Amino acid sequence: MPVSPELIEILACPKCKGPLVQESNPEGFACKGCNLLYKIEDDIPNFIIDEAVDWKDPV
Repeated sequence: MPVSPELIEILACPKCKGPLVQESNPEGFACKGCNLLYKIEDDIPNFIIDEAVDWKDPV
């Protein structure tokens, strides 16, 4: 799902209000502060906190 860089810049984590990073595998938006991944399903980002999954930065 192509998302404009300007939009990604203003997106914030619904839980901690921190910045989000777009991930491609799995596809979604990750919050490094909360270690949560908000998945993109059917080209729609799901920012419901209770439906986010655990995510660890693959450094």
